[in-house]
Amino acid sequence: MRLWTIHPRFLDGIGLAAVWRRALLAREVLRGKTRAYRNHPQLARFRAHPSPVSAINAYLRAVHAEAARRGYRFDKGKLGPVRSRARIRATDGQLAFEWRHLRRKLAGRDVKAARKTSPAAHPLFEIVRGPVEKWERAR
Repeated sequence: MRLWTIHPRFLDGIGLAAVWRRALLAREVLRGKTRAYRNHPQLARFRAHPSPVSAINAYLRAVHAEAARRGYRFDKGKLGPVRSRARIRATDGQLAFEWRHLRRKLAGRDVKAARKTSPAAHPLFEIVRGPVEKWERAR
């Protein structure tokens, strides 16, 4: 389960659909409605947020907005309320790590997208200086 720190505009169609499904699953995990992925490290930063479900809802809203911008029809009815505007801190090291990871994936699917040189962060995240996050598995 990859919940990208990178802004959804950098994902190709396959990646955008995948992150939508994964974020919906993550919300169910955060709500305690599934046993799958309960201990997944990607969820650590959402659990640390003062309002984890609100944070994943904010994450989903940005993914949905990008999908709509591209003309995709992700189900708007699946969006939940955002009760907290608090952002999640993420490191520039994490953003760079994910950017390298995404570019490797895109190299086989969307060569033009893989050539982009620098990413922006998903609007939920506030980027601060630092190394790859401790929860990241492939450090």
